[in-house]
Amino acid sequence: MQNLISHPHGIYAVDSGYGRPQLAAIHIVVQDGHAAVVDTGSNASVPRVLGALAALGIAPEAVDWVMLTHIHLDHAGGAGSLMCALPKAKLVVHSRGVRHMVDPSRLWEGTAAVYGAERAFELYGRLVPVAAERIVAATDGLELRLGNRRLRIFDTPGHARHHVCIWDEGAHAFFTGDTFGLSYRELDVDGRAFILPTTTPTQFDPEAMHASIDRMLAMQPQAMYLTHFSRVTDVARLGADLHRLIDTMVAVAEAARGEGVARHVEILAGLEQVMREEAARQGWTLPEEEALELLRMDLELNAQGLGVWLDSRALEAQVA
Repeated sequence: MQNLISHPHGIYAVDSGYGRPQLAAIHIVVQDGHAAVVDTGSNASVPRVLGALAALGIAPEAVDWVMLTHIHLDHAGGAGSLMCALPKAKLVVHSRGVRHMVDPSRLWEGTAAVYGAERAFELYGRLVPVAAERIVAATDGLELRLGNRRLRIFDTPGHARHHVCIWDEGAHAFFTGDTFGLSYRELDVDGRAFILPTTTPTQFDPEAMHASIDRMLAMQPQAMYLTHFSRVTDVARLGADLHRLIDTMVAVAEAARGEGVARHVEILAGLEQVMREEAARQGWTLPEEEALELLRMDLELNAQGLGVWLDSRALEAQVA
């Protein structure tokens, strides 16, 4: 099947079709004739997931789990629609996200505030609620079975307070959502991946992100399966790069002056300069302007998130 990528240990990546090719991956774990789906993409991604399951010989009723790393809509927008097609599956989502899956109205309002209502609808379509009895709260340490395979939940804030990562004991790997950053295959150099932290609105917390990354690295994973985009190895090097770039991006934000749009423009310009320096460090073969265009949406959202973080930190200082 086109858009289905085979990885070791019965793990498959489906290109969600979100935005552009190889922007967002949905992962399917197959074990003993059963499957788990990690993240769902948007409503438009659902036919791709069902097609991939059919290509793998997995009937809809043999999907045991739909597991969300967090409820941002490029990861969870299609959850309700997909659950309608998988009659025996349970939806696993952080306890903070359960109510938003049952009633997605506030989730939609938050997304529309970032993208604008018209653009948000183009990207995600109409959100479908999930019945509460089909949802399992993903609490830290929760263990789930997929055949004889164990999947374990790690609470991993930093990108969002409602974020979890999923430890796959059989693969000795994590499904990381956005906590372990973004890695686009177009920026690979001779198979050597690049990693970029994602500080998008509205819950970026650098201290929590550092701690979550260290907690995952302590498991000595052989691979990380990122939503953006799929499998990376050389995990220790990438983890060190993430720590360095988180601190660099925070420093860019803290150095910005002014307020509102002026501050945002300054932060964004600073992030673009960081990427120019990173291009030289990593030896990207993609021309500089093409690389910046590839990263443009992420840099814009990162700049927004850093601004929100600065404002929330200032507010906390006033209260204290």
